[in-house]
Amino acid sequence: MSTSAFTLPAGYALVEGYPAPEAYMRLRADSGLSPRTPAQAACYAAGSWHGVYITYADPSLPSPSPVQGQEPSPVGMGRILGDGSWYFVIADMAVLPGHQRKGLGDAILKSLLARIRERAPEGETYVSLMADPPGKKLYERNGFIEGVRWNEVGMVLETEEGKKKEKV
Repeated sequence: MSTSAFTLPAGYALVEGYPAPEAYMRLRADSGLSPRTPAQAACYAAGSWHGVYITYADPSLPSPSPVQGQEPSPVGMGRILGDGSWYFVIADMAVLPGHQRKGLGDAILKSLLARIRERAPEGETYVSLMADPPGKKLYERNGFIEGVRWNEVGMVLETEEGKKKEKV
């Protein structure tokens, strides 16, 4: 897949792979997703089918920048969980607030969907995700629909930790 197919603003680059566990935890927490523990972050990439992330480096600075902290850093991410056959789940779609509204989430999602189209075996695929309200329009623009198909209903396992959070 050519990452050049996704036009990004100056300073941004789409990278195939996964951000380091520390960056993964920061992206989740700072973008408003539920935080993850270091133990969870340590193995998130191994349980994935494919992932991408977007880095940013200030284009006005010399490259490579001698200023610490000005090297390209992850500002957005997304990944696919799946069996590589026909079940695929889009997960961990996140873009840091200061980098939103620049088409980064759209580029991440289009990149993930392109990978599924390129590598999934011939036949129908089942691609799903759980959308937070702010991401709903992005997903709808890319062909996702809300509701039921084939008389199915999306469900999640309620955990004790989840029950505690609702009571707070």
